[in-house]
Amino acid sequence: MKPRILPATYNVSASCPICRTVTSFESKQTVVRAVHHTSDGRRFGRTLYVLSQCAACGLGGFASISDNGNANDSYLDDFYPFSIDSLSLPAGVPADIQAEFREAEKCQALGMNRAASALFRSVLEKTLKANGYTKGTDPTLRDLQKRIDAAAADGVITQARQKKAHDDIRALGNDVLHDDWRIVADDEVEGSHRYNQRILEDLYDDRPTVESILIAQKRLTPPPPPPGP
Repeated sequence: MKPRILPATYNVSASCPICRTVTSFESKQTVVRAVHHTSDGRRFGRTLYVLSQCAACGLGGFASISDNGNANDSYLDDFYPFSIDSLSLPAGVPADIQAEFREAEKCQALGMNRAASALFRSVLEKTLKANGYTKGTDPTLRDLQKRIDAAAADGVITQARQKKAHDDIRALGNDVLHDDWRIVADDEVEGSHRYNQRILEDLYDDRPTVESILIAQKRLTPPPPPPGP
């Protein structure tokens, strides 16, 4: 969840990393810097630096807020601690893929949406490679687009997930990597975040079933038989 200013106050609603839930960081002390500036495309007359505290556990917070002397006409420029929306992953997700997914979440929490989008695309590509969708096993799988389509054709991801993988993960990541610079909106990177998680659930939540499909499709080799007595 993105931090936001609560109505009529300078308190901030944000995810507390200690409580692991959304809570109110209550304003305790404020320093005012009166200077005209622009934030979020709007003109403001001052900046407030607000020391705050989590209402539940007491963790300290810091907010930089632009306003014109009215809490209802304000904009939250920055807030610490960073609010990371960390999604659960199946236990079977390989450690390197899980680490890259978590790094992408950290970039997203910092507002580094372009970096997060590129990393989420990388997560998807590494996930498909780990499940046998590589040129080494099938010469037609020369790019990420073909690998997504092959996973859907094999039935390990749904057609709906196939479309989201193309539209929300691959295309967005390609924009960042290959096209001219542009702002990546919060909702764009959040779509990439959530559908990456759901694809990981598709492939690793019921791993024995998925592995049997991948072995039948010759994406993975069967494990060697156990040694005899």
